[in-house]
Amino acid sequence: MPAVDFKTSESIRIAGIMSGTSLDGVDIALCCFYQSNSGIWNYKIEKAETFPYTKEWKEKLIQAETSSGLELILLHKEYGEFLGSLINKFIRTEKEKPEYISSHGHTIFHQPQKKLTFQLGDGACIAAESGINTVSDFRSFDVALGGQGAPLVPIGDKLLFGNYDQCLNLGGFANISYDSKETRIAYDICPVNILLNYVCQIYFNTDFDNNGAFGKIGNVDLELFNTMNQLDYFQKSAPKSLGKEWVVEKIFPLLPNKRLEKHDILRTLYEHIAFQISAVCNAHPGHQILVTGGGAFNTFLIELLKSKINKVVILPEKTVIEFKEALIFAFLGLLRIKNIPNCIATVTGAREDNLGGTLHIIK
Repeated sequence: MPAVDFKTSESIRIAGIMSGTSLDGVDIALCCFYQSNSGIWNYKIEKAETFPYTKEWKEKLIQAETSSGLELILLHKEYGEFLGSLINKFIRTEKEKPEYISSHGHTIFHQPQKKLTFQLGDGACIAAESGINTVSDFRSFDVALGGQGAPLVPIGDKLLFGNYDQCLNLGGFANISYDSKETRIAYDICPVNILLNYVCQIYFNTDFDNNGAFGKIGNVDLELFNTMNQLDYFQKSAPKSLGKEWVVEKIFPLLPNKRLEKHDILRTLYEHIAFQISAVCNAHPGHQILVTGGGAFNTFLIELLKSKINKVVILPEKTVIEFKEALIFAFLGLLRIKNIPNCIATVTGAREDNLGGTLHIIK
């Protein structure tokens, strides 16, 4: 990206907050945006940090989906205050506060077929706790319009990373974004870290497979591999999206497999993930794929993908790999503030492009 002077009256600073299904922690990125005279958006990540979840918060988030209505509402507010307190900690050394906070929240329910999606973290409580104008709840309006409410990142891919042919994110789920005949297409491909971490936690007593070390020494079991690949979701065409509920219902029951050694279960998951992702990437046009998200740090997974994808796989600088989603949610907040549609109907399947996000204005 060319050098840009962000110290202009037209630039705006926004703190993007992201919490993924893998429960690694809360990512916060303080971003500055500036639009050139030609209309091109430029960004700068001024500061970024991950705040790992405590054991207590992990348990609260895991149990949230089985809470009563009242308990969930109270947790919604408590988590909003928690996010606001993290922002205060994050910016304590900054001379000036960001002008806005843009929060994804933490997904508890995602069932768009029922017009249901719920991201924990009350934006009103974030704003009240931090004293900063806040945008939150980006998915609900799109779902109400018949869309999937996901993925939301593609508008940022298009406007901030448009020089890449495809953008692949490896988080709790893998999702892809690309242009086809000047139309942005994007969807979830398959579960990634939500599966790998689950197996590591129940079989290896660790939160994740560091660099794929456990999976790398296992063998692929064709029976499990084929069973997963035949699941209905992988036969559907876009728009489509995945949520934790689908993984719990369809894949988790396959994994406590007494017939298989634990390294073989994990290795088979890697093969399934690489198979699904490479099939999608190879089927679509382009030469360069930008790969970001926590899974990009898994060297074994990246080796597998590079061996199967017939395009150039590009890993950007570490800050972009780790905080791209927080950056893009900051950007989604910017679009909401400027009343520019930030949900693309061709991506989500909604009746029309729409403007997602609820504003909480302090002043």
